This record gives sequence, structure tokens and C-alpha cells, in this order.
Amino acid sequence: MQRERLASDIYIFTSDLYAQVTAGLIVTSEGAILIDTLAYPDETLQIKHFVEERLGTSVRYIINTHFHADHTTGTCFFQNTPVIAHEACRALLDSRGRKSLEAVKASSREMQDVEIVLPNIIFNDGFFNLHLGEKTLQMWSTPGHSRDSIVCLVKEDRILFAADTLMPIPYFVDGRFDDFLTSLNDLRRHDFESVVQGHGEVILPGEVEARVQDDIDYLIKLREAVDDALAQEEPDAALAAIDIESCGKSRVLLNGIGEQLHRQNVLALASERRELIEM
Repeated sequence: MQRERLASDIYIFTSDLYAQVTAGLIVTSEGAILIDTLAYPDETLQIKHFVEERLGTSVRYIINTHFHADHTTGTCFFQNTPVIAHEACRALLDSRGRKSLEAVKASSREMQDVEIVLPNIIFNDGFFNLHLGEKTLQMWSTPGHSRDSIVCLVKEDRILFAADTLMPIPYFVDGRFDDFLTSLNDLRRHDFESVVQGHGEVILPGEVEARVQDDIDYLIKLREAVDDALAQEEPDAALAAIDIESCGKSRVLLNGIGEQLHRQNVLALASERRELIEM
């Protein structure tokens, strides 16, 4: 696991074990706030040790940015800590999350101590503000990657923890394409100092606007390519030929996982567009 100090009281942890997934820590005079956990128990327990032993404080709140296991698996290691999330996150963890964890436990010894923890502070529309010590964290819904996705802004620092609403390649298999495009366009109306992606490197000051636009451009090119493929005599073959680089993204993103995510995006969007054609 890699640890980076983004500000005097803000840390980022990046997994060495799974897809460069990130978690964030905001330290205040009244305790810390943990934004997501990491996929494997060992790495999340390293975060807990760092907070308690190195910083001499404790995690007062955990924020689940969405229900996916690589962001929520470690919640259970912070017993009795309030968990904040979108109301849809609670429902998805209670259904799909439980089924997924049961399947993982059947094949992985290291996940045997993991349990699903349902968020007990939930919100839906609008903004949700959390005040702790000197910090105010503002959260709002950004569906697209998944329908329960949220982002979290540290207002005093103008640092956005975007979770998987911003990652090296947009990925919407558990969400909807149009929702994602709307959420990204909404982010363009805000002024952020820097952005922590759900996977990969921090988007630095001066690069945020261009980076968000790059994701929007990818989605638009992808939609154009999928619509063109669906109009061909052999649409399945045409869909298979839609290359990630023709849509403006590199195939080496996330150590090559980007190509796989792109392929799943193509199929998900084709399914959505076919539904519209049949209506």
C-alpha cells in the first residue's frame, strides 16, 4: 500500500493489491474521517494502525462512496463507527453486497473475517454536510458509475474525493451512461483545487478541468461508435472492433485493466441503446 500526504491533514492510501483503488483520510482535532476502505483486509488494517498508532487518533466516521466491495470491504474493521452513504448504497450492500461477499468467502481465506456493515447515516437528494473539528465535508449524489455513487468535497481545501465518478476510464456497467454524462458535466461547474480518483493518481491543480473533459469526450466518442456499430449489418462484429484508443483512452490504463473496462462499457452501452431502439 502506498501512502501520500496531500495536505497537512489529508492522506491518500493506494492499494498495491487491487487496481490502484484509493481511500482517503481527513484528520481533525476531534478525530478522523475515512473515505472508503481498501479491498483487502491487510491494507485496511494498515490504515487503522497508522491512524491509531502513528497519528494517535481514531476514525470517527466512515464514508462509503458506493457499494462496490473494493471500496467497502474494510468498513467492518472499524467497529461501532458511524457510516455515511447514499440510501441506495445501503440497499445495494444489503442485497448484492451480501451475495458477493458470500461467494468471495467461499474461495478466499483472507476474507473470512469480513462482514457487511450497513450505513446508518444516509441521504438521498441534495447535499449532505458533515462537520468535524475544523473540517466540513460536503457530499452529493453523482450516479453513473453506479446509481448510489457520491462524491465528497473537503470544503476548506477544495479537494474533491471523487471515488469512481472519476477514474482513469469512466466505467458505468452498474450505472447508466446518461447519468454518468450528466454527473461529469455537473462537476465542470465546480472549482476544485485537486481531485482524488477512486483508482489511480491524484488529479493535480490546473489539470482538473481538462481531465473531466477528457472523460466526457471518451463517453461521447464511445456513444458515437456504439450507435454506428448498431447500424451495421453485423453489429456484434462492429461492436467488438471498437477500440479503446479510438475513443481517446490508453489501453495501458490501470496496468491494462482499462481495456477490459472499456470492453464492458461497449457491451453495456449497446444494451442500453438497443433498449431505446426497441421502445
